[in-house]
Amino acid sequence: MPATNIINDIPLIDTHSHLDSDQFDGIRATIMENTSRAGIEKMISIGCSWGSSQKCLYLTSVYPNVFASVGIHPNYTSDAAPDHWDRIVAMSQHPKAVALGETGLDRYWDFCPFELQQDYFDRHIRLSQKTGIPFVVHMRECEQDILDMLIEARQRGPLRGVMHSFTGDLSMAQQCLELGMYISFAGMVTFKKNQSLRDVAATIPLDRLLVETDSPYLSPHPLRSKRPNEPAFMVHTAQCLADAKELPLPTLANITVQNTYRLFDRMHS
Repeated sequence: MPATNIINDIPLIDTHSHLDSDQFDGIRATIMENTSRAGIEKMISIGCSWGSSQKCLYLTSVYPNVFASVGIHPNYTSDAAPDHWDRIVAMSQHPKAVALGETGLDRYWDFCPFELQQDYFDRHIRLSQKTGIPFVVHMRECEQDILDMLIEARQRGPLRGVMHSFTGDLSMAQQCLELGMYISFAGMVTFKKNQSLRDVAATIPLDRLLVETDSPYLSPHPLRSKRPNEPAFMVHTAQCLADAKELPLPTLANITVQNTYRLFDRMHS
C-alpha cells in the first residue's frame, strides 16, 4: 500500500517516536494526518536533550494525542550543561510528561565518555524510582553493561521501564523481564534478515509487549526505502508482531494498547 495512504481502523499507540525531529519540520501536519488515518490514536514523543524534551512538550500542547518523554540520551550527555538535568527533573512534572528518557548506554558511538553515560543512566533510573515515572532504555552494543546497572538498581526497589527498539537475544530479554521491564519492538523486527529477533518477540509475555516506530528512523519492511519513517508505518510492525505471536492484529493491538496505559499510566490523567 502507498506509504502515505495507510488506512487502518484498529487503534494503536506508538510508544516511541521522535516527532520533534527536524526531519518532520514543514511536514508535521501531514504526518499527523497520516497517523490518524493509520489508526495510531496516540504517540509518545521522546526527548534526547533538554532542548529536544522542551520541543516534545511543546508538541503536546499542539496535538492533544501526543505525549512526551523527557530526558538526555546517552549520546547527548557530553552536550548537557550542568543545569540541564535540573530542567529535566522540573519538566518531568509536566502533566503530559509520561516517561523519562531516552536514557541508557551506547558503545557503538564514541561521542560521550562511557562513565558519563552511566552517570546519566543512573540519574534517570533513580528519578523513576523516586517519582514512579517509567524510564525508556536505549541499548547499543552494551547489553551486559545495561543489565549490570538494572540489576544494581533493582536492589534499591522496583523498576518501571521499557527496553526500547529491542534487538537483544532471548537471554537478554528474559533477564530484562525478570527485572520487571517491558520489551518494545520497532521496524527492525520486520526486516527479512531478522528472523531471530522475531523468534525472540514470539516468546515475550503478552502483558509485557509494546510496539513503536522510533521514527524518523528505521522504516519497517516493506517501506524501508521511505524516508523519513513515520508513526503511520507502525501498522506493519504491529502486523509482524501479531504474526510472530500467531494472533489476529486486532487482538495484538488491543493488548499493546492496554500495556501502554499500564506502564505509562499518566496517559490516563
